[in-house]
Order: sequence, then structure tokens, then C-alpha cells
Amino acid sequence: MKVEPAEQSESIRPFSIRVRVYYEDTDAAGVVYYANYLKFMERARTDHLRSMGIHHGDQKSGENLAFVVVNADISYHKPARLDDELWVSSALPELGRSALVFEQQVRRDGAEGELLCSGRIRAACVYADSLKPRSLPAIMRVSKESN
Repeated sequence: MKVEPAEQSESIRPFSIRVRVYYEDTDAAGVVYYANYLKFMERARTDHLRSMGIHHGDQKSGENLAFVVVNADISYHKPARLDDELWVSSALPELGRSALVFEQQVRRDGAEGELLCSGRIRAACVYADSLKPRSLPAIMRVSKESN
């Protein structure tokens, strides 16, 4: 799958959510367990897509689409701890015919806060029922082509 740089438009602008670190997110030392950063990033990607009108897994829409992660490159910089407020960002620098790349960061105390974790997640767009590749939804193609 070839992935090209995305044109920034209103529909594919960067996105962020806030996440509070709860006891269940931490290990015995009160530090966020490394795999939970992936969960925080998943929430941000899902809400990012939702903000664009894409509800993957929503079979009522008739889109029959899902996104599956095919690659995750994650770097851990500093630990998050119990009760920290995290800012989890999601940007779409690359859109292909049936794949997209998310660049994500987890920071403590806001967009300019301390970088804790960063990642580059590549996801393929597939038919939900067969998991075979399909084109990105029209809303994403229109967003890319309009700029």
C-alpha cells in the first residue's frame, strides 16, 4: 500500500483528547504500564475519526468499514504516573488509497507539556465483514483532494 503525504484540511486537522491516569492504568510502582499508552492512543484515533464523521464498526451506516493497525512504532520518553492529566494527540500526515498514518503524542499537562510517549501508527482501511482492503471513506478522499 502506497501512502502519500496528506493535505491538511478542516476534516483531517490534528486532534487531541484528555486522559486522566487511574489506578488501573498503573503498575505496582504507580507508573503507567507501557501497553496502556497504546490504549490511550487508540482512544484518540477513534475520537479523531469520529470527529470526521467516521464511526468504524458502525454497521448501521452501510459503510462496512473498519481500520486495522498494521504497524506501530512507539517510543517511550518519560513515565506517566497515577493521577496525571495526559494530552493525547492524533495527526494524519499521510493518506493513501486504503491506508493512513497517524502520528501521535502523549504529553503531561497539555499540548506544550512534557513529552512522555510518541508513536507512528499505520492503519489499513478494510471491509468489516471480510477484512479485505478497501478504499478510504469518501469524506477522507474529498478532504485530501480539496486542497
